[in-house]
Amino acid sequence: MKFRFDPNLDYQVNAIRAVVRLFEGAGPPDLWGFLEPQRSSAFELTMANGVVGNTLALTDAQLLANLHAVQGDADLHDGAPLPLSPELGSRDFSVEMETGTGKTYVYLRTLLELNRAYGFRKFIVVVPSVAIREGVLKTLRITREHFARLYDNVPYRFYEYDSGNLARVRQFAASNDIEIMVMTLDAFNKDSNVFNRRMDRMMGLKPLELVQAARPILILDEPQNMESEISRRALASLNPLVKLRYSASHRERYNLVYRLTPVDAYNLRLVKQIEVASVVEDHDANRAYVKCLSVDAKKTTVSARLQLYVRTAGGPAPRTRTVRAGDDLRAITELGAYAGYVVEALDAGYGEVRFANGVTLHAGQELGPDHEAIAAVQIAHTVEEHMRKAARLRKHGVKVLSLFFIDEVANYTGADGHIRRAFVDAFNRLKATDAPWARPWREVDAEAVQGSYFSAYKTESYMESDADAYDLIMRDKERLLSLDEPTAFIFSHSALREGWDNPNIFQICTLNRTISTLRKRQEIGRGMRLAVNQDGERVFDEQVNRLTVVANESYQQYCEQLQTEYIEAAGTGQAPPQPKNARRRRTVHLKRGDALRELDAAFRELWDHVARRTRYRVELDTEALIAACADAVRPIRVAPVTIRTERVQVDRFRDRGMLDYTLQGQGAVEVVRDYAIPNVAAELAATTHLTRRTVRAIVARAGNLDQVFGNPADYLQQAGDAINAAKRRFLVDGVQYDQVDHDRFDMSLLDDFEAYEDAIVPVKKSIYDAVVVDSEVERAFAQALERMGEVTLFVKLPDWFTVPTPIGAYNPDWAILFERRDAFGEPQETLYLVRETKGTADPEQRRGTENMRIDCARRHFATLDVDFRTVVDSL
Repeated sequence: MKFRFDPNLDYQVNAIRAVVRLFEGAGPPDLWGFLEPQRSSAFELTMANGVVGNTLALTDAQLLANLHAVQGDADLHDGAPLPLSPELGSRDFSVEMETGTGKTYVYLRTLLELNRAYGFRKFIVVVPSVAIREGVLKTLRITREHFARLYDNVPYRFYEYDSGNLARVRQFAASNDIEIMVMTLDAFNKDSNVFNRRMDRMMGLKPLELVQAARPILILDEPQNMESEISRRALASLNPLVKLRYSASHRERYNLVYRLTPVDAYNLRLVKQIEVASVVEDHDANRAYVKCLSVDAKKTTVSARLQLYVRTAGGPAPRTRTVRAGDDLRAITELGAYAGYVVEALDAGYGEVRFANGVTLHAGQELGPDHEAIAAVQIAHTVEEHMRKAARLRKHGVKVLSLFFIDEVANYTGADGHIRRAFVDAFNRLKATDAPWARPWREVDAEAVQGSYFSAYKTESYMESDADAYDLIMRDKERLLSLDEPTAFIFSHSALREGWDNPNIFQICTLNRTISTLRKRQEIGRGMRLAVNQDGERVFDEQVNRLTVVANESYQQYCEQLQTEYIEAAGTGQAPPQPKNARRRRTVHLKRGDALRELDAAFRELWDHVARRTRYRVELDTEALIAACADAVRPIRVAPVTIRTERVQVDRFRDRGMLDYTLQGQGAVEVVRDYAIPNVAAELAATTHLTRRTVRAIVARAGNLDQVFGNPADYLQQAGDAINAAKRRFLVDGVQYDQVDHDRFDMSLLDDFEAYEDAIVPVKKSIYDAVVVDSEVERAFAQALERMGEVTLFVKLPDWFTVPTPIGAYNPDWAILFERRDAFGEPQETLYLVRETKGTADPEQRRGTENMRIDCARRHFATLDVDFRTVVDSL
């Protein structure tokens, strides 16, 4: 197989043209018509020691003018010019191209075009890692014939810098041909590097000094990894003519000359479409879940931020809590699974939390999920997806590859590595099925299809120890893409990060246990390129180009983080919620003097009716309560803990970075475990505040205690919630209110207060000069009251004005004095109203406890002979 390249892709040609035009006026006319004809011509300059260097007869002012012309040319940038740089600053120029759109091809071709246009000859590609270096060298090898056809067989040499072969450095400096040297930053960023030492065999010169004399043009591949002060000094030490920076995710955009955003690339179908298959375990409340987010030290205290599951009205829910030494997680969470998790020691230096039961967690670690079970499901899902796609795409001549990211090498390479074991088990089980997509794998051995590469990210020390895998994965993409090559499943750690990709990666499975150090765009970037067939040609069929990410988190979480990263990169995201502006705060004044006297009598009359206090009592029939609670518990059916999979296709990015995605499929695998059965009566009595005798009677009458064996924590949670809901309803149904003689809310508590201007509605028919609203529904209601002629006075009731109920205090919204009038407008009857404003009048659309409190309030105000109801926009 030979890769074939299309030289006429508009977005790539524009990226090349943008850089070439930066140097307009520096050389002879180019043959592609990128430039206007120039009067000046390039010339060679041979310096001391035989060095032939690049020259640039342009001032910074001329470069800045060229830069502005490039940035302002809408035709180069798909109709949307780039922001103009206010000044040139350094001679750094940035090109942003999304991963998978041919960034390496573009900058290598740009070098050859710069030579044809201006005669530049000396180029150094600087990379931050060995993996990226190998990717660049591979692209140079496979594009040689393609570039020879485009550039009339212009001679050029490329090679990696090798400290053991310094003759290459002298050749780089002295040659009259195009020289392309590829270097890792680590090769020259320390004084101890051979590159920075004087060498007798180089006439006492440093290799660095020869390079400096050549004035190379630097191409920085992934420059966001070369932003430290040491890196900047090292790059400057090469004495470059200019620095051209190429990345999909710049940390700093120096003089941006071209931009192809990830959103553009995705929506223009220049890369694969993404679908996410999530694999998450249902929360198992029988097991403690703890994630250590951080351990922090202050002057006098050390604390840790933990993510825990905490009992809530809707069941156990993840919450972040700050803990200190001595804190008991069982008391904090109100869940029995945390028994024994008492914080014994905190160490910010080591970033660890130690519990009294012997468990120790470091920052970033989590305890609770069955990682091996989740990984097994992820692996099985990836293998099945692989086999299905391979059967479908073979007729297109497309080899399917899957990439597994793992976080511990021993989990794959170890004698009992659960990842390798799970892969072999899943592969053998799936290939034995009778499905048509499984039959081609029937006689294939699981060991033959696996390849792995675990070299350390920034060193070369282990490269030669696994030469076959290294050559296949890093250097021989053509063989890896052949249908005759059995290797189809690649396992790696962080080695295959930036700088490595393969067009036929169709599945990426992320088996990370801890907080991932890879961003989502880095992960998916390994497989975003459009697929190629056996002839080395790109396949543009959207039904082929689909990348499936099998992630150990929900697709909502995955897509939200991915979306955030795309928005950050594109710069088109929605603004986050804005803090309130303290400068827009004002005082709401209680009316005084003549303004108050006009309303004073009416307000006292209204307050006299609505502000009277009551106490409630509940007539409790224990037998009826047991029956009601048993009826609520009886339908409970406990599902076993499952690991769920969901596959979602990301269709496109809409305006402001929002995602459109479609659910493609779902699945679930039950996890079988033996649980210790707790004391059901004791646990439910603590949850419901009923006696154990009453709880035993409820559970016995419900008749479904056998459900506790499948998932004890789930049964206790559901049963406790059901009993409490039935108890609340029972209490509310039996509540009765009695007025307390001569007891009212104290009117003297009313006083001036501060509020934010955007929540204030100025009014005249109130004892205040404005009312404060919490929603647009309240704003519209206040404005309607102000307009109604029958409304004499209204007031927004303060927070301390509450009605007691068996399920908590209730604060109604509005008190209103209303005059009913006859046809001639004469007052006939005065009504004292209390109203609660809601977004809906339908009780079914409100929370159950909210409706219960409203029912209690209705009985309270009925006792006071005050009309009470909930409304949306009118009385």
